[in-house]
Amino acid sequence: MRRFQSAILLAIASLLLATRAVHGNEPAPQVPPDHAARMQEALDLFRTQVRPALVDNCLECHSGGTPKADLDLTTRDAVVASGMIDDSAETSHFYAVIAHAEEPFMPHKRDKLPADTIAAIARWIDLGAPYDGPLSGEAAKTDADGVSEADRQFWSFQPLASADPPDVDHEAWARTPVDRFILAKLREQGLTPNADAEPRKLVRRLYLDVTGLPPTPDEIAQFLADGEGAYERLVDKLLASPHFGERWARHWLDVARFAESDGFEHDKDRPHAYHYRDFVIRAINDDLPFDQFVRWQLAGDEIAPENPLAWMATGFLTAGVFPTQITETEFERTRYDQLDDMLSTTGVAFLGLTFGCARCHDHKFDPIAAEDYYRLLSTFTSTIRTEPERDLTSLPDTAEGTSPTKIQVGSEGLPPVENHADGRGYPHFYPVTHMLTRGDPLQKEQIATQNFLPVLMRNGYDASHWQEPPPENSSTSYRRRSLANWMTDVDNGAGQLLARVIVNRLWQHHIGRGLVATPNDFGMQGERPTHPELLDWLASELIRNGWRLKPIHKLILTSSVYRQGSQFHVENAALDPQNAWCWRFEPRRLDAETVRDAVLACGGLLDRQMYGPGSLDEATLRRSVYFTVKRSQMISSMQLFDMPEPLVSIGSRASTTTAPQALWFMNGPVARRAAEGFAARLEEPAAKSLAAAVREAFLVALAREPSQQERDHWLRMIAADIADFTTAGHPDSRQRALTNFCQLLLSTNEFLYVE
Repeated sequence: MRRFQSAILLAIASLLLATRAVHGNEPAPQVPPDHAARMQEALDLFRTQVRPALVDNCLECHSGGTPKADLDLTTRDAVVASGMIDDSAETSHFYAVIAHAEEPFMPHKRDKLPADTIAAIARWIDLGAPYDGPLSGEAAKTDADGVSEADRQFWSFQPLASADPPDVDHEAWARTPVDRFILAKLREQGLTPNADAEPRKLVRRLYLDVTGLPPTPDEIAQFLADGEGAYERLVDKLLASPHFGERWARHWLDVARFAESDGFEHDKDRPHAYHYRDFVIRAINDDLPFDQFVRWQLAGDEIAPENPLAWMATGFLTAGVFPTQITETEFERTRYDQLDDMLSTTGVAFLGLTFGCARCHDHKFDPIAAEDYYRLLSTFTSTIRTEPERDLTSLPDTAEGTSPTKIQVGSEGLPPVENHADGRGYPHFYPVTHMLTRGDPLQKEQIATQNFLPVLMRNGYDASHWQEPPPENSSTSYRRRSLANWMTDVDNGAGQLLARVIVNRLWQHHIGRGLVATPNDFGMQGERPTHPELLDWLASELIRNGWRLKPIHKLILTSSVYRQGSQFHVENAALDPQNAWCWRFEPRRLDAETVRDAVLACGGLLDRQMYGPGSLDEATLRRSVYFTVKRSQMISSMQLFDMPEPLVSIGSRASTTTAPQALWFMNGPVARRAAEGFAARLEEPAAKSLAAAVREAFLVALAREPSQQERDHWLRMIAADIADFTTAGHPDSRQRALTNFCQLLLSTNEFLYVE
C-alpha cells in the first residue's frame, strides 16, 4: 500500500512540474531526467530517517495550535510557509539549528541529533524536502483550549509522580529518604559521595545557612559537647530562631522584586511598603503554610480581611516599578505595564512560568496563548496600590504604636496612592481589560474575562470551578481570590506545580543548585530536573505536611547530602564537573547581607531589633534585611556583593569576585569599625595573652582553632605591629595591633566562604 502511495505521489509531483500552467508563449519547464530517482530517494529518506527524527525529537514543540517559534512540522506546506527550509541545506535555517551552526541549537534541551541523521536531513532538504503525508500522532492533537497532548505530557505539567525512595547499597550514608534518591543517581553515574564535613565546618555552615549569622564560640562548644543527636537538635533550634525568618525572607524578597520606591527618574519613596517585608519575616518564622502564604499575597484582603498580616501580604502585587511622570498619552500603556508586572511576577514566583512572554503573541515555547495571558491578566483589572490604615497592635513585637498604621497593599475599591497625574485625569485603573494586538493598547480586541491556564486545569474543570462571586456590598471583585483558589488547588488546578517550584527553591538555597537549575523557569526553555523523582517526592511531602516548609528544611538539613564535605576529587569532577549529581558540598561565597551581618556580629556590634521602617544609612547596625530598598539609591556594599536590582523577579543571584570587594574589607568604615569592636571583644573580661586572643579570634570568625603555624605567624605579626605603634608613640598600641589582626582575619577567603 505504501509503495502504491509513493508511486502516486511521484506521478503527481512529476505531472505538476511538467504541466503547470503557462502564460502567453512561456514554455513548460523540462523535468530533469533523474527527477524521479531523486524524488524516490528523498521519499525513502523521509520515511526511514527524517520522519522518525522529526516525530521523536521535534513534533512535541513544533506542532498543534501554537507551535513553538511559529514552526509547524506536521505538513510540508506549513514548513515551507515558515521560511525555515530553503532550496538547499546550506541556506536553510532549519538545517543550521539542528547542525548546531546557528542558535537556538535544536532539539531544545536535548542531545544533538546523530551525525548520520543530520546528514540524512541535509540530503532530504537538498532533494526538495518532500513529505509522504502529514506527521500525525498525539503531539499534533489539541483540545478545545489549544493545548496538545504533548504539552500536557511535559514534565512540569504532569501530576506529581508517586515514587518511593529507592533501595541503596550504603544504608549508613542514607540518613533520610532524600539521601536514597541522591545516592541512587550517584551510583548510576559512577560517582562516590563525600563523607561528612568535620563538625566545626558543619556547625558554621548550618548557622550561616539557616540564620545568616556565625556561631559564637560558646554555641560551637555546646554543639561539640552535646553528644548523640546534637546535630538534629541544633537544626530544630535554628529553625525556631527569629533570625531564621530574617535570613530566609531575603531569598523570597528577591523573587518578589521587593523595593520601597517607584523607580524611574523621580523614584518616589513608598514609606509604608516595608510592611510586606515584615510580613514575609513573620510568615517564615511562624511556618505559615505555603499555600496560605501564596493565597494571602494574591488576595489576603479578600480571604482574611480581619487579619492585618493578610493585608500586609498583598504588598507583593504592587511591589514593582511604576513611573512617577506620565503623560495623558501614556496613561493606558502605563496601566497595562503595571498589570503585566503583577501577572509576570505571579507566574515566575509561584509557578516558574513566564506568562509575560505571551503579552504580544502566543508563547513561543510554553503552552500559553496570548488569549490565556489576557484572560489571566483580567484578574487584576481593578487592583491598585493603596494605603489603608490598619491596627497592627495584635502583632507581637510590632514596631508600631497603638494607633492605626498605614500599610501599602494591593487591593480594590479603596483610594489609590496619589499620583502626580491625578489632576490630569489619570484613572489608576480601567473598568475592563482588553486583549491587545501585539500588546498595543491602541489595538484593542475583545474584552478579556477571567480564565486560568488551560494546561493546568485538570479533570475537565473550567474556570467556574475556582471562581467565587463577590459577597453583596463587596468593594472587591473576588477575581484575585479565584486565582488563589486555582493556584493552590492540588487536585484539579496548579497546586502540584506550585509545590514543585517552592521545594526546588529550598533545595537551591541549601545545596547551592536547584534540582531544576532554572528556579524561575519550569517551562520548555528551562533546565530539566536532575532528580525528577526526588523533586516530586519533596513536593508530595510538602503537601502531606500541610504545606509547612520547616519540615522540608529539616529533611534537607539533616540529610547526608547536605552534611557532605567539600573535598574536590578529580575522578568525580571528570564525570560531573558541575556537581549536578551532588557528590560534594560546593563551597560558596556568602551573599551580600550575610557578609555584612557576619562582620557586625563578629565585632559585637549587631543590633538585633526586628521589624519596622528601614534605613538608607550604611552605618546602621541593624541586620541588612532592614535596609530601605530604594531603586535609585541601592546600598553600595549590598551591590558590591551582588545584591540584584529589584526590577524583576530574581530566582538566583550572581556571585562575582572583584577587587572592590577586597577594598571594602581593607578600607570600608563598617569593616574597620567591626574590627575595632572585635579587638575590644578579645580583651574582655580582662586582657588575655596574645596567644589566647588569637585562638578566640579564630573561633569567633572561622569557628575553628588556629594551627600551630597560623598561631605563630599571627603572633609575630601582632608583636611587630605593637612595636611599630609603640615607637610611633601610640599609648593603645596593643589594641591597634589587635584591630589590624581582626580586620585581616575578616578579610580572608575562609571567612567570606562557607564550605
